[in-house]
Amino acid sequence: MRDIIILPGLGGSGDGHWQTLWERQDPRMRRFQPSSWDRPELTDWIAALDQEISRSKTPPILVAHSLACQFIAHWAASAKTKILGAFLVAVPDPSGDIYLSEAPSFANPPRRRLPFPSLLVASTDDPYGPFGYAKESASVWGSELADVGPLGHINAASGLGGWPEGQALFRRFTAGLD
Repeated sequence: MRDIIILPGLGGSGDGHWQTLWERQDPRMRRFQPSSWDRPELTDWIAALDQEISRSKTPPILVAHSLACQFIAHWAASAKTKILGAFLVAVPDPSGDIYLSEAPSFANPPRRRLPFPSLLVASTDDPYGPFGYAKESASVWGSELADVGPLGHINAASGLGGWPEGQALFRRFTAGLD
């Protein structure tokens, strides 16, 4: 059984968020637990992810939303543990006002190839991350890009529920990791 670690963004992905719904449905999924979802500190998030990965029986797959996508770029730059891959959804532009005011320690994420397979899922009308930025990030990180059309920030406000299309993308991505 493969370990899957959920990495929410700011606020921690509440009850109606697809990450929370997936986690409730799949016993392989568990959420990493930094000290704060609302006032994130990069060093704390790195320690929390390293701790969660150390609990895994095999190299895990990371499922990141929003701020956690940029976080993975930071984490990967100095990671001492291996993961199987990363499913990155709704990458925000780190120069945006909300990003800089709420998560300043996450500014200037590394812009280099990730050392593991990744799929970046992007909406064409994400208010926090323009599609062009997502496309550039996928290229820089060496990620496959999945354009899911106009789904906003691909969060609970997007009205996706359990986001079956996302589950299909995730299954396809993980099947390619075997």
